Amino acid sequence: MTRLLVAAVLLLGVSGRAWAQAGEPAVPPLTDAEREAAFPDVHPHHARDEAVHAMLLVDQLEWQTAGRAGDVSLDTTAWIGTDRHRFWFRGEGDRAAGHVEQAQLQFLYGRAMWRWFNLMAGIRQDVRPGAPRTAGAIGVHGTAPYFLHLEASLFAEPNGRTHVRVETEYELLLTNRLVLQPLIEFEVYGRSDPAQGLGRGLSTADAGLRLRYEIRRELAPYIGVAWHRAFFGTADRTAGQGRRTRGVALAAGLRFWL
Repeated sequence: MTRLLVAAVLLLGVSGRAWAQAGEPAVPPLTDAEREAAFPDVHPHHARDEAVHAMLLVDQLEWQTAGRAGDVSLDTTAWIGTDRHRFWFRGEGDRAAGHVEQAQLQFLYGRAMWRWFNLMAGIRQDVRPGAPRTAGAIGVHGTAPYFLHLEASLFAEPNGRTHVRVETEYELLLTNRLVLQPLIEFEVYGRSDPAQGLGRGLSTADAGLRLRYEIRRELAPYIGVAWHRAFFGTADRTAGQGRRTRGVALAAGLRFWL
């Protein structure tokens, strides 16, 4: 019986080898023509669009309440140009208790220097009641890894006073239309400015958390909370003027772009 099993196994092995030799041939090697067809040459293309475009973004048209009614803030950006060269306009301001607390305009030229960042240079005009100021501006803005939006600017006035502002924000898509946007901003001054109630070093920090609903991509109402705090010399001067050095406000507003 054992001999019969061994003979059967040997017979099957011989038959298998014979069938493989008599069957279809193995897959032939690839030819150069087949390789060229599978991996065609990619023709050079323009990475940047040289057509002129324009955009207006009102990032914040906002009403806040922090123990008093009527606080309004505005933050808007506009640009015109190509993907590489653009002229920028920025405007922001705050109105409280029936008067403008601060307003600022910036006129900038932007040049795309890296894949995700632009180099900006121009002038900034502070419009403050009784004390307008002009300063040169230089900085960068763009998108850091993990889609973190970052802006860093250095301002220098003719009298030598310097001012650094850093702002970062992130957009978290909860759904296709519901977006949560945290934001942090802080300002640092090279030397004190008693006329404006500003101290040397870290001056102020602002943080916000806003939840918007995009009715359309171009139009989105939002609600949120905003936090503000003054530090060091700025806090001392603010307290000396009888104002609060920190506070939390509820916010409601509208974001839209054209």
